[in-house]
Amino acid sequence: MSAVLAVIEHAAGAPTILSLELLTMARRLARDMGLPLEALAIGPRGEDAAGLLSSYGVSFLHVAGDERLDSYAPEAWAHTVLQLVEAAHPAVVMGTGSERGAEVMAHVGARLGLPLAANCTEVTISLPLEGGGRGGGAAGEFLVTRQRWGGSLLEEARLKGEVKLLTVAPHALAAEAEPARTEVTVEVRRPSLDEKDFRVTLSPQPNQGSGRISLAQARVVVGGGRGVGGAEGFRALEELAGLLGGAVGCSRAVTSLGWRPHSDQVGQTGMRIAPDLYIACGISGAIQHMVGCRAAKHILAINTDAAAPIVEQADYAVIGDVQKVLAAVNAEVRRVKAGEPSPTPAAESSIQARKT
Repeated sequence: MSAVLAVIEHAAGAPTILSLELLTMARRLARDMGLPLEALAIGPRGEDAAGLLSSYGVSFLHVAGDERLDSYAPEAWAHTVLQLVEAAHPAVVMGTGSERGAEVMAHVGARLGLPLAANCTEVTISLPLEGGGRGGGAAGEFLVTRQRWGGSLLEEARLKGEVKLLTVAPHALAAEAEPARTEVTVEVRRPSLDEKDFRVTLSPQPNQGSGRISLAQARVVVGGGRGVGGAEGFRALEELAGLLGGAVGCSRAVTSLGWRPHSDQVGQTGMRIAPDLYIACGISGAIQHMVGCRAAKHILAINTDAAAPIVEQADYAVIGDVQKVLAAVNAEVRRVKAGEPSPTPAAESSIQARKT
């Protein structure tokens, strides 16, 4: 067994935040096992990731050099991972907890006939590995802590197998680069793939590459719920997100009503986000939604109901009509960005702001 292998995701050579979180956990595990950390990048310009990976302890970057892999094809991507496993014999293969990462690793586990520990938050060596626990092989087992039921339950389990397969739960730990940089060797290899591997291929979305900030990468997310009032009510949220350089999200109720697409949904059955600031507008704060936004560093709730669950869990709350509050906030942000003087304070206001 040669290494710990991390299957990263990237956009034109820029690793996603989930991939950096994955590498942080993989680096710790590799050190505990006395093994080098290697990475696999699939998709265009994968070799460009080497510069950033050097800050995460990666010593070897495998790049899949096949233009057919530029589009996401789950079976083809899994077959690419399998061929590298057969050639390099890693002790551990780790993927991200994204929808794509989970799907690819599930295919890998099924084809190898090995168990997959999904959505892990912690991984430790439970029993000594072959060779005294350093540079070990197939023997031994891991003790993993993983999220179940959308993160509402943590399960401890023992992971066995000739090759340990696992995915890292989104935002289970912070991505941590190191001051010291490693020398990254890059090797481009062309996997042997059949046409049947491309039976399912994901076509790019029409707005892809339009410059729109994704929910997964946004430092500010403005989320809307049923309290926004309707699809037209999201115009104010779009404006605020644009002013702050953020992205717009929504609750499941909003997608069920057809006001926003499912790709905008934050929650247990949607996107897990970890922005610096999450502004929740007219969202009640059901546990299914909180699962998706609990990794946010700060939450600001705007709601007419001071007793709403989201208000209780927020760092700051503004109690008032969502559209009136947003109109005032947007006007103030525009004024500050334009460098205009402060207006005369209004004599009366029905809006209450407080720190929770």
